[in-house]
Amino acid sequence: VQLVESGGGLVQAGDSLRLSCAASGDTFSRYVMGWFRQAPGKEREFVGSITNAGLRTYYGDSVKGRFTISRDNAKNTVYLEMNSLKAEDSAVYYCAASVRSGFLSREDGYNYWGQGTQVSVSS
Repeated sequence: VQLVESGGGLVQAGDSLRLSCAASGDTFSRYVMGWFRQAPGKEREFVGSITNAGLRTYYGDSVKGRFTISRDNAKNTVYLEMNSLKAEDSAVYYCAASVRSGFLSREDGYNYWGQGTQVSVSS
């Protein structure tokens, strides 16, 4: 499956931004979808994930209550709605797809990755 992220950009602290990840090449509803981010000099961090049918979502502690993941299986797209953005949210954001099920917060649980989209938050 091929994944392409979009929607990144430069925003101010407190603003909102929505990222999209469009999938192609396979049946999208087969996959658990995850979002990760990586800031310069830091390890890649789990942001959140959503199960195949979109019934359950999981979030990393640093974004819980501010970010929301959703998916539209008819459009083969997963979204990351980011609210109350902070400077420390600045990073390259990646979406990923996994053929496994359940809660997947480790990078090695995902089979496919997008190229990433940059989010920069000015304070």
